[in-house]
Amino acid sequence: MLAILIAAVFAAVELLPGDAANATSERGDSAADVAARRHLLGLDRPLWERFADWMTGLPTGDLGTSARGQKVTDLLADPFPNTLLLATVAFVLTAALSLALGCWTAARPGSMTDRIVGHAATSAFAIPEFVVSVGLLVVLSLWTGWLPAVTLTGADGAPATWTMLIMPALALVIPQTGWNTTIVRGALADQAATPHVEAAHLDGLSPHRVIWRHALPGAVPAVATGLATSTGMLLGGAVVVETLFNYPGIGSVLAGAVANRDTPLIAGVVVCAGAAISLVLLAADVIRARVLGAPS
Repeated sequence: MLAILIAAVFAAVELLPGDAANATSERGDSAADVAARRHLLGLDRPLWERFADWMTGLPTGDLGTSARGQKVTDLLADPFPNTLLLATVAFVLTAALSLALGCWTAARPGSMTDRIVGHAATSAFAIPEFVVSVGLLVVLSLWTGWLPAVTLTGADGAPATWTMLIMPALALVIPQTGWNTTIVRGALADQAATPHVEAAHLDGLSPHRVIWRHALPGAVPAVATGLATSTGMLLGGAVVVETLFNYPGIGSVLAGAVANRDTPLIAGVVVCAGAAISLVLLAADVIRARVLGAPS
């Protein structure tokens, strides 16, 4: 999957107008200077050769050299952990809120609360992250002054204070909580029709006990899959959110790399994000296999 993804990245950058030699050239460089730089970067070689060279270094952790002559691993050493921190915080909050809201409404099927939360969840998922980000900036920063509008970094390159994580995390959490609350609610509704859950109701158990002890365990595979797919949306949305909040993650790195047509750096960002998403998807598959009793 990662190999196909990286091949698509190489092909997509190749289709963009211009190349890294033009994008990184200095003012006043002649055509001969640009041609020399193109040769230095290997852009005069066929695309498949450049892709094969980059892929041969991947198993050893070598992500190549950027168009400006820096090691891609060095360029990603600080921003990628910051993005992982933001995505992890957003993932944990999304999981907690989705389970709480999904179970709360499942214990009140057909009630006004169930309908309100259902409509709110659908609306939240329909709002793009950048719209949520702008709304948070206006309310929590410009109007109230409760939180800083931009992220400042400390000496280690990480956000200076934990409060600077709040708005970027919320911008990611709100849409994904809407999506996963719908999944949790639907999975619990399916479990409610199973014989063992109906028997628990007939035994006189409280709705919350039935949900947590009898329905939720059977809903775990669907919930795990929904949360796993949210990982890609969280990391993808982080690129936009980081740019709006000046967060020191891979968002600004990727934006600069695309502007410079820097294929190795773009591929490095994509392969790091792709590896993280693949690991989460693999964990979700293992959870599903364990719960369903299938061989993992």
